Amino acid sequence: MAKYIGKRLLLLIPVLLGVSFIIFTIMAIQPGDPGRMILGASATQEAVDLLNEQLGIDKPFLVRFFSYLYNAFLRFDLGTSYRTSQPVINDILPRISVSLRIAFNGIAMASIVGIPLGILSAVRQYSFMDTFSRVTAMLAAAIPPFWLGMMLILLFSLQLGWFPSNGIESWKSYILPMVTLGIPYAGTMLRMTRSSMLETIRSDYVRTAKAKGVPQRVIIFKHALQNALLPIITTMATSFGGLLGGAVITESVFSMPGLGTMIVMGIRNRDTPVVMGATIILAFMFGIIMLMADLLFAFVDPRIKAKYSK
Repeated sequence: MAKYIGKRLLLLIPVLLGVSFIIFTIMAIQPGDPGRMILGASATQEAVDLLNEQLGIDKPFLVRFFSYLYNAFLRFDLGTSYRTSQPVINDILPRISVSLRIAFNGIAMASIVGIPLGILSAVRQYSFMDTFSRVTAMLAAAIPPFWLGMMLILLFSLQLGWFPSNGIESWKSYILPMVTLGIPYAGTMLRMTRSSMLETIRSDYVRTAKAKGVPQRVIIFKHALQNALLPIITTMATSFGGLLGGAVITESVFSMPGLGTMIVMGIRNRDTPVVMGATIILAFMFGIIMLMADLLFAFVDPRIKAKYSK
């Protein structure tokens, strides 16, 4: 198992390098320059050129890219923000917890709503509950998160006054973002759980258990669900990673100081170190989440555990 974990961690290196190259290239080809963004339109060209030289913007692309890789991956220095002149890591650390809370709350709600309804829909296939669940899942998956977030703000913040509309004041500040992210992913979770459970319920060992008189509850939750969990866990892991990146819109709608808001501000200000640092952290966390999902497979399916131990 330790050998497998080591291999997966090593595979993160080329992934992070690829992500770094793509983001660095996109930031480099954007129109304008950081010097002008920082000093403003009224600054002289000489002052802008001097600032760009101090920031290293005047150097060739590959020189700047490999210099950043050396500092980030060998010296663990994500650079200094062009706008605040502060180390990027100092801005990232307090925001990581916010983004993780939003993503965790979103996937928790999606799982709590989607998995039970998916099981119920599979057990009662072609019933009214099954039809209602499938239609609800399609509607939920089709709702744009930014639109849902604004509607929730209008209803629960401005009209009813139950929850704050922006910022982080208390635990109530996470309720609306949780619903905004959780509802669309709940539809995906419901469909995946339903299809996985239907495939498992039709298996020979389930029919044998029914023929032996095993109670329906034991068949569903002990036999069928355990074998149907593998694709569900995969969906949860990929959804959690998607929520980390997809929280950019939600954080902007609710004005929450997470990594998503940081990336948006960095793009607007052409602050390459900020965008690079936040994106690398997100990519690293996504890789760790997928690794944890693979390890969770071993506890669900003994055959996978035996494969890992080789």
